[in-house]
Amino acid sequence: MKDPESIPQVGELVRVLNGRDKDQFAFIIDVLDERFVRIADGDKRKVDRAKKKNIQHIERVNIIAPEVKNSIVETGRVTNAKLRFAISTYIDDNLLKEGE
Repeated sequence: MKDPESIPQVGELVRVLNGRDKDQFAFIIDVLDERFVRIADGDKRKVDRAKKKNIQHIERVNIIAPEVKNSIVETGRVTNAKLRFAISTYIDDNLLKEGE
């Protein structure tokens, strides 16, 4: 787990594998340590009540949204609307093309 590529990054899109939010997409809004992150989707899981999640319970989609990452880095937070917009944009653009 010491590999730098295995460490999730802020602004990265993930799919939840376990728990109540299973099969939902969310963004990593905070990396707590090498094992835990906080995720939010802006809809059911708002930024103010982000979910602490073990990285073994998420699947990384290898998409980093620059608008989400820049917002968190520059201001320390991101709006729920920006998260919802980014999720819908990246799911429509990237994941639907793979399934066609």
